[in-house]
Amino acid sequence: METENEPRPGDLAFDGFRMRLPEDCVEYMLFVVGDKSLTKLEAVRKAAIEKAESLTKNYIWQREGFKLETKIQNGLSYLHGITNYGDNVEDEWLIVYLLRELSRSFPQLWVRVCDSDGEFLLIEAAKALPSWLSPENDSNRVWIHDGKLHIIPLQTAAGGHGSKSLSLREALTVITSGPDSLSHSTSIEAEAFYRLEKYPGQIADSIHHSLVTIPRKLAYIIHARPKAIALATEAFYLRDPISLRPLLSGSGPLLFPPTDLVTVSTRFTRVLYAQLKSQRFEPPPVWSSILQEGEAEVTPGDEEAAKKLSRLELGMKVTTGFEILAKNGHESNNRVAREVALLVEDLEEDGDCALPSDAEIRTWEEVGCEDDDSWMDIDFRDFEQELDGGRGTGAKASAGAGFGDAGTQADLQKIVSRFEAFLNDESAGIDGAELDEMDEDNDDESGNDESSEDEDKDVSLDEEQFARMMREMLGLPSGDGHQDRGKRTADGGPTSRPIDDDEEHDEDEEIRKLMAQMESELNGLGALSLDQSSSKLPAVQAKGSISKHVEEEEDGLVGGEVDIDYNLAKNLLESFKSQAGMAGPAGNLLNLMGMPLPRDEGDSDEDT
Repeated sequence: METENEPRPGDLAFDGFRMRLPEDCVEYMLFVVGDKSLTKLEAVRKAAIEKAESLTKNYIWQREGFKLETKIQNGLSYLHGITNYGDNVEDEWLIVYLLRELSRSFPQLWVRVCDSDGEFLLIEAAKALPSWLSPENDSNRVWIHDGKLHIIPLQTAAGGHGSKSLSLREALTVITSGPDSLSHSTSIEAEAFYRLEKYPGQIADSIHHSLVTIPRKLAYIIHARPKAIALATEAFYLRDPISLRPLLSGSGPLLFPPTDLVTVSTRFTRVLYAQLKSQRFEPPPVWSSILQEGEAEVTPGDEEAAKKLSRLELGMKVTTGFEILAKNGHESNNRVAREVALLVEDLEEDGDCALPSDAEIRTWEEVGCEDDDSWMDIDFRDFEQELDGGRGTGAKASAGAGFGDAGTQADLQKIVSRFEAFLNDESAGIDGAELDEMDEDNDDESGNDESSEDEDKDVSLDEEQFARMMREMLGLPSGDGHQDRGKRTADGGPTSRPIDDDEEHDEDEEIRKLMAQMESELNGLGALSLDQSSSKLPAVQAKGSISKHVEEEEDGLVGGEVDIDYNLAKNLLESFKSQAGMAGPAGNLLNLMGMPLPRDEGDSDEDT
């Protein structure tokens, strides 16, 4: 979509349409500066593929894996790749980790990576960026070299036009002529690479094993092509009535009929497992009787029978996904999908003699492996203990995962601290952005149109009212409780009684003192420290939660305890949940901070 400032066809400045990445895609380019030979590029490509295969041997990519190809375009030779990571953003960060580690091995290698949002590494580091760097001029300025993040500053831009965006060729010219002129900030780098701290351990931690009850024929297919589970899960997740027609109508033979069922361990990623587990799906007619028999065996307190039923339901979803996938496997552009279709054809020719026996299945590497899936459950009551460094309650506490995990705690505290910093920043405007000298050109061009001033008055927003509403939504003290009571009558309507300026001043002073005291207590317990080490956690646990007594005369609550950080996180998540998957203030603010939340479809009664 074109913007008003972009040149259009027919304009002198128009040089073609600007290519944009599709959604959920990450693009990466690798340049060997100082050596234009294709031999060097091929050496880098082979090293990259070998490193990716060694790190992701048992990993399952959501849609596409890491890939590189040599590209020669507009006189430039480089390695190029685009990966569609779908719903699993961890695939994108795994690629960034691979590229960063690869850059350490080749001194002449410079890497550029971006996605459909643009320079997403700068979005991660938005809090630490200098004021001159903005989405209007950040294109092609961010590079990874020798494991570090480098930024091309304004003064080195070609032609001295530093406020404008750089082309790829201009950026490479700067790197080639003076690589030392690029700036390297440890604070920006720490924020941009914050998610990489959990790698390479995150690769193994993202895998989830689960027992599923499926046809023996499908068990053979999954054992031969374990990474096909991602394609089958997506086929099930994105199913439509046409793809389900063979299962629902029973008009033709099925590739994987629910006969000769076996229970085997299947490897998922956590995202894939959650997509299957959380989907509500009415069983096809061929599975209905089998599931009804399983439900009949479940009695109150019989956990083993409940587990068998859960494995059968999950196996029904997996089988449905593979049924859809294998039907159109020959026409797919994906190599794994075509391989699945060929394996199904081979089984039809060879018959049941090619299927594994029960004894063979017991020899498989991951037989009987089943991981705890309590990480899918969220108990809002545990947030207070989590923010205080506690382990929470239940299975998560004993397993040492989920609540009480240092990484999860750091993420939650980072969300809390960023919102508090935003709300307490008096210098920021409504957009949260500061005005600087970069906006002077735009001001000069806009002129002093009186009509635009009148329009601004019509759509103006009261910043104090906006801040008060945000604090109320996030569970923070609004700071104007007495003022609100002075403005409203008993029936909730506004009154015409003015508020004395001295009273407002006294209330403001009281609020500042109260906020300063609260911040002092939080800092004393380390709850606002983003780089909190594990040695500080016991101290936080010992001191317990920080509570603040507030009087809410309107609601009839006097002296109740309200945990500030807990209420902030709880109300933030509830606000996001109330959006019902649509755009809203909580989701937009979290996305701007680079912390998107997954959709919660657990409360929906409709079949998807």
